[in-house]
Amino acid sequence: MSDTKRASKGRILSGMRPTGKLHLGNYVGALRNWVNLQDDYECYFFIADWHALTTDYADTRMVKQNSLEVILDYLAAGLDPERSTLFIQSHVPQHAELHLLFSMVTPLGWLERVPSYKEQKENLKDKDLGTYGFLGYPLLQSADILIYQGNFVPVGEDQVPHVELTREVARRFNQFYPRKLRPGCRDPHREYVFPEPQPLLTPAAKLPGTDGRKMSKSYGNTILMSEPEASMRQKLKTMVTDSARIRRSDAGEPDKCPVGDLHKIFSTKETMAKVYEGCRSAGIGCIECKSWAADGLWQVLGPMQERRQKYEANPKLAWDVLEEGSAKARAVAEATMVEARDAANLSHEYEPPAQSAGEGK
Repeated sequence: MSDTKRASKGRILSGMRPTGKLHLGNYVGALRNWVNLQDDYECYFFIADWHALTTDYADTRMVKQNSLEVILDYLAAGLDPERSTLFIQSHVPQHAELHLLFSMVTPLGWLERVPSYKEQKENLKDKDLGTYGFLGYPLLQSADILIYQGNFVPVGEDQVPHVELTREVARRFNQFYPRKLRPGCRDPHREYVFPEPQPLLTPAAKLPGTDGRKMSKSYGNTILMSEPEASMRQKLKTMVTDSARIRRSDAGEPDKCPVGDLHKIFSTKETMAKVYEGCRSAGIGCIECKSWAADGLWQVLGPMQERRQKYEANPKLAWDVLEEGSAKARAVAEATMVEARDAANLSHEYEPPAQSAGEGK
């Protein structure tokens, strides 16, 4: 699809924090969907390195290396710098400027009621999260989205409250500061600086970790997108299965088995038919079933890792993608900030005082 046709469908913004190499949960939960969206929308996908500081501000030594690992996985998954703008958050300082403006008009209670704020404070009790950066990270997310005047945000159900906050922030800013229509400005029919973005719900597939719980680095149950084949197969051999199938002769139920969930995502229909028949009749054992799951998974991971190796061999190529994308993102972000500053009477341009009637004659 041409750039013009993609832009006509709307602009999308999404990103991930750089916590190191990405795992299958990141791929199934977001990246796989992003790869498909870039054919239909004008897409901006970024690495949220400032957001990494909200919980890990005490030790930032790995932020840059982790950012490089994330862009390697973005490219491996199939994000294409020719079709999407891939960039790093801190290289676009307009995000911070807009965040500052938003912080002036956003009621404190709006931030305190975000569900993930209380959840993370409960789950990360070993860290000092009594900072504005942690409280205000949903507002920085709003700035991330609105600096590109995004129309859609691909999210799961748990992130919808963040998009709703973004809509409320856009509405409040627009009420205080209507857009000033200047001669030659972009889209002269738009009344306000910021559109109210809509959530674009990501199809959610159930992807368990090797212990049957949600795949998460904090649980130590992940399979990386860059996991070597031998390591991936070994991890699957230890994966939990249907608890009701104790002996080889016991019949099982794939719909109640974490390995069955993997098959549903990565295996062919023919393999799935063999799994259902063999498991429910005890015709196959769990080891054989896991081997089939590994075969299907490697059909996805193998090509990804080939793409990743190209950039791993020369990491500067990946960093250049980020630098070029960041330059493009800065230009778009600055165009938005020109409108936002102008609306808030903070324009960088000198304007001569208006003459009253009769002056200058």
